[in-house]
Formats: sequence, structure tokens, C-alpha cells
Amino acid sequence: MTVRFGCFGAVAALAATLAPLPAAAETPCSGHQLLEQPRPETSCQTLAPEIFISPDKTLHALVLPVDVSLYATPDMESRVVIRSSDGNTLNSEDHSSPRGEQGYHVYSAKWSPDAGFFVYSLTSAAGHQPWSFPIMVYSRSRKAFAKFNDMIGGEPTLSGDFDFSGPHALTAKTWKKQGDIENPVPITVDLEKAFAKLKPAEQ
Repeated sequence: MTVRFGCFGAVAALAATLAPLPAAAETPCSGHQLLEQPRPETSCQTLAPEIFISPDKTLHALVLPVDVSLYATPDMESRVVIRSSDGNTLNSEDHSSPRGEQGYHVYSAKWSPDAGFFVYSLTSAAGHQPWSFPIMVYSRSRKAFAKFNDMIGGEPTLSGDFDFSGPHALTAKTWKKQGDIENPVPITVDLEKAFAKLKPAEQ
């Protein structure tokens, strides 16, 4: 009887030794989060970009996580890349900062119905001016980016959400009077006409 218990104890001890260890907590790789501890430098290697395909299927807009700071998820800041469907890069816009905490990430993005413009809104990675959502516009015909607020007299946009009416008329929200962020009003801009009025330095 003593031998049997001894064998059982030895087997149990061996089983305990070979039992899998509890899985380590997964490293957060998305969600636009600041982290209390740095994540491993080799973490989040399989994070894929968001891809927005134009309505005519000829252009791709990619939202890439910049992944500068290990104290944040890789998507804390964004780079936007415009490519043709055959893989040719047409232009890109980097919204990151040197240390990975003071830039912007994409909040919302979509193509205009006529596939002539790619529009996306941004929000601050550090949470500065949480009421402000800068909007960027890429023009297919000009292969250039421009700030939407340059099309509306320098006024800010107060929501990350926007809509299209017609082929390329963009409706966003700004303030009715300066400083009034509590009562945003819609503003609609024909992007083709607005882009044509911009100075080269604004494109």
C-alpha cells in the first residue's frame, strides 16, 4: 500500500511539473490606448492596416498604425497612404509625432460617392482639445491632401462624423460663432470647387 501511494505521489508531482503555465496577459495592440508599462518591442507585428477601397475599385486608402511609442498601442497615431489598385503609391500623410504621443489617429474615413475624394477625420492621441476633429481631404485628380478647415475659412470641425450629399459635397459640423462648441452647426462644401480655390501651399 505504501508503494502504491508513493508511485501515485510521484506521478502527481510529474504531472504538476508538466502542466501548462497560465497564459500571460495578452499585449494590447489596438484601441488607441496609453499603457502604464512598455510593451515588448516585438509585439503587435501582425497588426494589419485598415483598407478603404474607392467605389470604382481603382484606389485604395490605407490607415496604418505608426507604432512609435511602446507606452501606447500601435494605433495611437496614424499614417494614411493612397495607392492605386496595382500597388503604386500615389501619396501619403503622416499624423505621428516624434515620441508617439502628441500626434493624431484616424477617427472616421470614407470615399466620396464619385471616388474623387478620400476624406477622414482625426482625433488627438493625447486628448488635447477633445472637441476638435480635424478633417483631411485627398483629391484624386490632384494627388494631394488638404485640410478641410482651409476650405471653411480656418474654422474648426467639432465632430468626427461627416456625410456626403451628391457626388462630392461634404457636410461636417463647425461652430456658429467662435468658441461655441456646445452648439455645432452643419456646413456643406463642394470639394471640387473648394480644392480649386486653395493656394498651392494649402494642398
